[in-house]
Amino acid sequence: MSYTVHEIFLTAQGEGANLGRTAVFIRFAGCNLWSGREEDRADAVCRFCDTEFRGGERHDLAGLVAAASALWPADAPARFCVLTGGEPLLQVDVPLLDALRAAGFTIAIETNGTQPLPGPIDWVCVSPKAGAPLALERADERKLVYPQAGFDPAEFSAFPAQERWLSPMDGPALAENTAAAAAYCLRHPEWRLNIQAHKAWGIR
Repeated sequence: MSYTVHEIFLTAQGEGANLGRTAVFIRFAGCNLWSGREEDRADAVCRFCDTEFRGGERHDLAGLVAAASALWPADAPARFCVLTGGEPLLQVDVPLLDALRAAGFTIAIETNGTQPLPGPIDWVCVSPKAGAPLALERADERKLVYPQAGFDPAEFSAFPAQERWLSPMDGPALAENTAAAAAYCLRHPEWRLNIQAHKAWGIR
């Protein structure tokens, strides 16, 4: 049993309900909505990804958990990890979840929602993408990149989630997209405006 991981690092969560929380990020390689190659972006389901997730190193189960544990400050309590990608649910399985919990980690995941959960996860953040059907029926947190062509946040009004975030699409039109997302949240207060604080902080 092995996993292809693009990178593992200690950081502060830069978005959503866990903003500012220290976390070990395990970024898995691969995604089912885009290959990660620029030449494929125009034909991808998700065309706006700003994360590098191609390639990485193979880790066996014990080695991956050991690498995550080694990053956590010595003797510090409340271990917390975020499984992300790419699309982590292409690789995350029950043995990994069990091993991370046995090592003392609370587990969060950031997923596009197109793959089922292999088992219970402590905090689920789903970020739906236009044109990609959801396999999940609920989440703790829903984070929608906005605006997406032909994709109205109201389509997810019935999707159960404790937190609902609109994240302005990054890129050359960030200021315009932020204004549009803010205006939408002011008209629909059930949504909260999200930021990518880690970029302002200058960390991963």
